[in-house]
Amino acid sequence: MNSKLLQRICYACGTFGHDVFYAMIGTYFMIFVTSNLFHSDNPSHDAYMIGIVTTIILVLRILELFVDPFIGNLIDKTKTRWGRFKPWVIVGAFVAAITLAFLFTDFGGLTVTNPTLYLILFAIVYFIMDIFYSAKDVAIWSMIPALSFDSHERDITATIARIGSVFGANLVTVIVMPVVLYFSLNQNGGAGDPTGWFAFACVGGGIATLGAIILGLGTHEQDSALRENKTETSAKDVFKVLTQNDQLMWTAIAYLVYGIGINIVNNFNLYYFIYVIGDATKFSILGVINTVIGLIAVALFPALTAKFSRRKLFFASIAIMLVALLIYAGSGTNVTMALIGAGLFALPQPLIFLVVLMTITDSVEYGQLKIGHRDEAVCLCVRPLVDKFAGAVSSGIIGLVAVWVGMTGGASAADIKPDALFHFQIVMFAAPIVLMVIASFIYRAKVTLTEAEHARIVRELEEKWEDLSK
Repeated sequence: MNSKLLQRICYACGTFGHDVFYAMIGTYFMIFVTSNLFHSDNPSHDAYMIGIVTTIILVLRILELFVDPFIGNLIDKTKTRWGRFKPWVIVGAFVAAITLAFLFTDFGGLTVTNPTLYLILFAIVYFIMDIFYSAKDVAIWSMIPALSFDSHERDITATIARIGSVFGANLVTVIVMPVVLYFSLNQNGGAGDPTGWFAFACVGGGIATLGAIILGLGTHEQDSALRENKTETSAKDVFKVLTQNDQLMWTAIAYLVYGIGINIVNNFNLYYFIYVIGDATKFSILGVINTVIGLIAVALFPALTAKFSRRKLFFASIAIMLVALLIYAGSGTNVTMALIGAGLFALPQPLIFLVVLMTITDSVEYGQLKIGHRDEAVCLCVRPLVDKFAGAVSSGIIGLVAVWVGMTGGASAADIKPDALFHFQIVMFAAPIVLMVIASFIYRAKVTLTEAEHARIVRELEEKWEDLSK
């Protein structure tokens, strides 16, 4: 097998496992929290505990906004015989998988016997999981600018990597309920029990760790004079690197607003099938649909950007998603219509991810020319940082809304009253539509780093870098 192709496949294995993990913590962990973690004889106390856990997650993710850039800076300074990124990917995957398995438990019954101690331990374990996951996340996607300086070549590499990640994320959608229900002793209205969710966490964490090991064994960074700095970025200059790179910051802001919107919908999908349609088993069909259309969409990304440009692809994708939400919102208990709406909504998401990822990747050279210093991991840490922050905000919304409308504990579709259902639909559909429209306006007005502009920047860097780095 061609060595370049083998490297791309190994890299895709890493992103496959990585997005298995991301889907578990970003989408399904809150379902476990709201449906299975708290089962005392006091429903109001359970609702209170769900609110506290949700708040802890949100606060830790906000604190991480200030931690991730320093993780990126530390990765940029890493020099080992295995390269700059791979040690962070493998160690991060291993620690994150173990701590995630603990989070999918009640810590030996502490949620009932000692709730205060449970909350303290939960905060500590979640923080450890999040830090090591962050290190892995930054490292795995920061490898792209280390593999090539050509925008089109980066598109191809990122496309193959995203095929792996789309497959991983949607595989979780396919297997989550079958795995949970298979290992559960109590079906719990179709939501499974803690034993089933713990098994799900172990399976997903194992897949993520295996993918990281394959990536570590099969990838190699490219050496280039353009990747060398005469001096390292100090910790006190990390935020200066970010704030002075206006294209990086505006892309991140637009992506954050968009990300909160899509995460609300994605995180509520399973709730919709459990508590509105009343049949969680049909949710696996959505996973199959999303896997197929997601892989097709990602495979077409290089051709689409070559013909239409990333910018046009971004706006076309947003338009498709807005139409999809209108279909989804009108589906009611019609499974077919819900699957069409949800599937159409998922179709462009990998494309927007790649547009944003490529723009942020190209902002490495933009910042290098503007500031006179190259910071790969510091710049690339912004995308996972935004993903996690958007996920935390949406998880907070999910937890609070689930309590508000009664989608907790052993509730079923028959228990959800019409006014509660209306409130649920406003949050799941109307709010994301508004957020995605706002994100489009920001992107259109402020993001100007095109493929042609990046090519010009690289040519100028090749002529001037030796002088700039002195």
